[in-house]
Amino acid sequence: MKYLLDTDICIFFLQGKYDIKKKIKKVGINNCFISEISIAELKFGAIKSGNIEKHLKEVEKMEELFTVIPIYSSLDNYAKEKVKLQKTGNLIPDFDLLIGVTSISNNLVLVTNNERHLKRISNIELENWTKI
Repeated sequence: MKYLLDTDICIFFLQGKYDIKKKIKKVGINNCFISEISIAELKFGAIKSGNIEKHLKEVEKMEELFTVIPIYSSLDNYAKEKVKLQKTGNLIPDFDLLIGVTSISNNLVLVTNNERHLKRISNIELENWTKI
């Protein structure tokens, strides 16, 4: 299996929480990817933090450790899924939706602690490594 790590899982990885490092090692770091949207969210968090330099270095570490998946090939799926969610009154934040459809477009299991929002996306496969 191959996995897309959601932003929250990336944060837990950096914080050393939930044995995320051990779980990544178990499935193989080469089988784990991150979205460029997660990089944007991590950079935002770093700039917002009280220790900008430290956190920006952590983001750079993430970019070195994991292949970063671009979102361009997922934009058609994003548009279709957003219309579907809008019609049913179940919208989720755009960044969550972009990360979710990126996992689908690239045949990746999305690893997230945000199942509540992301399970609304059609045909998504989720795993929550904070509960395993």
